[in-house]
Amino acid sequence: MNVTNAELSGGTHDVKRREHLLWLLAATTFLVFFQAYMVAPLIPRLAKVFDVSVQTMGLAVPAYLIAYGTATLFYGPLSDRWGRRPIIIGSLVAFVLLTALTSFAHSSTQLTVVRLVTGLGAGGVVPLALALLGDLFPYQERGRPIGWLFGAMSGGMAGGSVVGVMLEPFVSWQGLFFGVAGLSIVTLLLLLPYHTLLGSRGTAATQPLAVIVAGYWALFSTARGRRTYGYVFLNAVFHSGVFTWLGVYFSRRYGVGEVGIGLALLGYGVPGFLFGPAIGRLADRLGRSRLIPLGLILAGLSAAALALDIPIVAAPVLVTLLSLGYDLTQPLLAGVVTDLGPRRGQAVGLMAFILFVGFGVGSLVFGAMLPIGIAADLVLFGGGAILAGVLALFLIRTEVRK
Repeated sequence: MNVTNAELSGGTHDVKRREHLLWLLAATTFLVFFQAYMVAPLIPRLAKVFDVSVQTMGLAVPAYLIAYGTATLFYGPLSDRWGRRPIIIGSLVAFVLLTALTSFAHSSTQLTVVRLVTGLGAGGVVPLALALLGDLFPYQERGRPIGWLFGAMSGGMAGGSVVGVMLEPFVSWQGLFFGVAGLSIVTLLLLLPYHTLLGSRGTAATQPLAVIVAGYWALFSTARGRRTYGYVFLNAVFHSGVFTWLGVYFSRRYGVGEVGIGLALLGYGVPGFLFGPAIGRLADRLGRSRLIPLGLILAGLSAAALALDIPIVAAPVLVTLLSLGYDLTQPLLAGVVTDLGPRRGQAVGLMAFILFVGFGVGSLVFGAMLPIGIAADLVLFGGGAILAGVLALFLIRTEVRK
């Protein structure tokens, strides 16, 4: 049976342990997203190492993302039945071993295959950490801890995109993977003493595939579920489409190199890393109905403004505001997902699947539209986000503080 909120009413000691566990989960989340986002900037370097085209080497990125998203569909129901603890720990062990194994790849094919398997193995860490926060914190207090987790995601995205490419000349690409694996071992060992808060083995009976599928279908049976998952997908399409091609934007518009691109993109993760918990507290206080539309409109305006003839010093500011728009939407939508049904692991697993599918679709659609010009892409994507934000003022008005 998973830990319940009632089990945490034993006193200050239990509350402190819950907070310490939150920090450890955030640190683990940071490392998972750091390694995920450090690969793309290394593609030109890895293509030279393995003597392949950048297009071939680039397959390592979707191999990880698609596998990661697919795996979450299975880890959620498994955690509802067996408990969060064995899945989170097992997935983290797989992440450590496979991240280290990546360093031994001798060809682009080997690296891509290992990345695919790593995505399958790592897919149970962050989504189930999010589901665990739903077990440990009541809904009206859930914004702050979820803000911590998404702040760690943003920090990992920013750090992986910049630190990896800047450290590679000094420690080698193999050293980067070994380093992440080593730090992940530390977080794994620190998590073990918190096994009681991670939840014990589940007692639910084994469910046939038809029941699991019916559970996913039930999440779409309510207007709240359809609305929430729809906005998760649209938000992912928008942000991934814009973010994936910001490197091309800075290269074409300002002629900067890889390190310059990385520094310009660093602002994309800063707001969530610094203000994620504060945004979560604000959502708990005011409700999500006000902040989600604001985040969509802010992100849309920032993307559209990038299409203007602006000086290079202004562009990173807009990238940072774009990131703030993400931090005002996706973590808050995740909080709603944790309240959609009794099988929280399944609900969060479905969200992760939709999120990563949206990431892939957004990148592909924006890239397919490049012939009309990257400025036109930014305006169209930005306009779509603004429209979604205006509609959210009416569609999400019921997501008030409980």
